[in-house]
Order: sequence, then structure tokens, then C-alpha cells
Amino acid sequence: MSDVTRILSQIEQGNPAAAEQLLPLVYDELRKLAAARLAQEKPGQTLQATALVHDAYIRLVDVEGEQSWDNRGHFFAAAAESMRRILVESARRKGREKHGGNLDRKELVVDAIALTVPAEELLAIHEALGKLEATNPQAAQLVKMRYFAGFTIPETAEHMGISPRKANQIWTYARAWLATEIADGSSN
Repeated sequence: MSDVTRILSQIEQGNPAAAEQLLPLVYDELRKLAAARLAQEKPGQTLQATALVHDAYIRLVDVEGEQSWDNRGHFFAAAAESMRRILVESARRKGREKHGGNLDRKELVVDAIALTVPAEELLAIHEALGKLEATNPQAAQLVKMRYFAGFTIPETAEHMGISPRKANQIWTYARAWLATEIADGSSN
């Protein structure tokens, strides 16, 4: 009898400490299973393999009621089914209007240097940047440094005296804000 099968038997008998012993033994295999499953998903999947493993594991061993696995293979089949259900729930959640399911998602690429941008687009960016500066000067400054000077996130963060993580958050917000503003301006 393998260690996993023995521990699964202990879990089935109600030993709460057995679940703690199981995770280190099966974690790598569950992680590979999750990574393979996520590789089949569409690009842009926000769920990480580690999170998928943890959610599936919790569903498998931290459930009220009877748990019965015949062997190691049965456990991994149950883990795969649990991962499938989590992915389905995630897809349904993303499809809801509340989570932007009715929106057409587009990637905004603003990392190019301004000199390669057509004049009319540059003017639209300039006007939108003026509006952003009135409401959020820090975001406007970051956009200027990234877009017009070509600084990287770490370089921009250093020049602005903020953390790279904060700079990345501001950059993400500013790009989305500018995209919305430019799209609204072009439809008028």
C-alpha cells in the first residue's frame, strides 16, 4: 500500500491530521495536473495553477461528510473533476454582466514610443492626458514618463519615488482610463 493510499484510508476513517500529511505527497502531481488543464484554457485566464490546486484540495479534503477514495488513481480523478468544476464556475462568473461578461475585451498597447504614433492618435492621447492630469496628476505623470520618454516600470517608479508595484497599478489604471476616454472621444 502506497503512502498516499494509506493516508487516504486514514482520512476516510476520520483522522483529521491525515489531510495535512497528504498535501506534501500529492502537491507536485496536482500542480502538474492543474498546469496542464490551464494550458488548455483560452489566453487571459486569471486563475493560476497554484490557486486551482489549493481550491481543489480544499474541496477534496475539507468537506463535511463522507469521503471515500479507493486508491491513488481515484483520488486524482476526483481532483481533476474538482478542478474542472472550479474552472466552469470561474467561466460562468466571468460571463456574468456584473464581471464584464457583456463587454468586448481588447488589449491596449501603449508601450510604443510616441514618435511611431499617427498624428491624429497623438492628439487624441494629448487631449485625454490633459483630462487625466486634472483628475489624477500622478497617473498623468507616469503615462508621460512611460509613453513619451520610454521609461520602464522600474525606471518610472524610481524617478517618481514609488514602488514598482504601485507604478504598475497606476499604469494599468491610466491605460484603461485613457482607452475609455479616447474611445468615447472618437465616437463623438
